[in-house]
Amino acid sequence: LLPPRLGDSYGVLPRPCRALVLLNPQSGAGRALEDFQAVVQPMLAEADIATTVFITERPHHAHEKVRDEDLSQWDTLVVMAGDGLLYEVVNGLMERPDWEDIVKKPLCILPGGSGNALAASINHYAGNDHVAKKKLLTNCAFILCKGLHTQMDLVSLSTASGKRLFSFLGFGWGFISDVDIDSEKYRRLGNARFTLGTLQCLAKLRVYQGRLSYLPAVPEQGTAPAPRDSHVPVTNGQAGRILPPAGTEADGALPADSLLVPLCQPVPTHWTVVPEEEFVTVYAIYQSHLGTNLLMAPAARLHDGCIHLFYLKAGISRVALLKLFLAMARGTHLDLNCPHLRYVPVRAFRLEPRAAAGIMTVDGEALACEPVQG
Repeated sequence: LLPPRLGDSYGVLPRPCRALVLLNPQSGAGRALEDFQAVVQPMLAEADIATTVFITERPHHAHEKVRDEDLSQWDTLVVMAGDGLLYEVVNGLMERPDWEDIVKKPLCILPGGSGNALAASINHYAGNDHVAKKKLLTNCAFILCKGLHTQMDLVSLSTASGKRLFSFLGFGWGFISDVDIDSEKYRRLGNARFTLGTLQCLAKLRVYQGRLSYLPAVPEQGTAPAPRDSHVPVTNGQAGRILPPAGTEADGALPADSLLVPLCQPVPTHWTVVPEEEFVTVYAIYQSHLGTNLLMAPAARLHDGCIHLFYLKAGISRVALLKLFLAMARGTHLDLNCPHLRYVPVRAFRLEPRAAAGIMTVDGEALACEPVQG
């Protein structure tokens, strides 16, 4: 998948290889099936990768397919769509009783949507030049053909209403999520939908009230270091497994969140509580790219065990906000030293909106506005 890095472990797909391709023909500009047949299928045939193509017909179709199907007949699962379909697939896999084994099956993303954030991130990690559209699809298909795979972080999110979600890309609230969801109606424009959505949301710029808390990846000045329990491996933010005391967990039960206390309790004293409570946007991202043309977290890697938390405080002008997003295309937004923008690498976070206002998103999919932590 990527040029080997010190300490990373890699696997290689077998040859011949059997791939289940989950494809959403409606994603992005509606060209996913056509592009798969024209660009990807000839490359896979050359690489001795046999495909079974499953075309989704409705929302949650892929979720149900991977949750209920015997997946042992395939060596890898390939998603040809936007990030939303991969989110469905990941959460479908995590609902299986054998989730712990099945999440080890290699997953591949081929960009067929509007944003294609994970595909752009993987292209970036592979050291390739920034590309989009069919060039990005060709690069990602070539990575699949090479067959090298490695681990990717998953973040466990919990909501006040009791939902447990697994996220590979990011969680957002406020301006960025507004753009993502409000621009859905322009999805036939492809990536240009986000430019149009950004301009519309700038015109009606809103402020959101809430409390943001986090566990910094590196202790901040004036805060006590996190207590360490040598018996509990930290796995929040990584696709790891916490082993509870013997006999206390049923087979197939999901891992506990070792860094989090219940949402009804205050955050631990070694967490940082952001003093400001008025935000334009909050975004917790775990990969480098927020979209094909948005390099939000240049320091991020596939499995760095880190959540890259950005928040934009109220008071920023529309011009300054637009400059930030234009700079994000090159990954230079932090170089602007905008006084309203704060970036902090964290191991966990909690967001408690003061009212059910604004759109929340997880991996680009809309979520009811409520307290959430991960």
